[in-house]
Amino acid sequence: MYWVYFLYSKKLGNVYVGCTSNLEKRLKEHRGGLVESTKNRRPLELIYKEEYTNLALARRREDYLKSLYGYRERKRILKEYLDKI
Repeated sequence: MYWVYFLYSKKLGNVYVGCTSNLEKRLKEHRGGLVESTKNRRPLELIYKEEYTNLALARRREDYLKSLYGYRERKRILKEYLDKI
């Protein structure tokens, strides 16, 4: 299985979008400061995840969510999360 996930930076108030085959391990890496792109954004919280059966589909979805076209969907997901807290 492959996962596309959103991490919310409590420090900066923005969202990081990623893709992995081992979500638990990747979250530990992010939270431990081992990922260059998120080490200065900590603390991080997992706010959203999607499961895919193959890597190609997961990468396609990740690329879309990182694009200008996926901005609205990222914004909606973040708003839903912030409304809950």
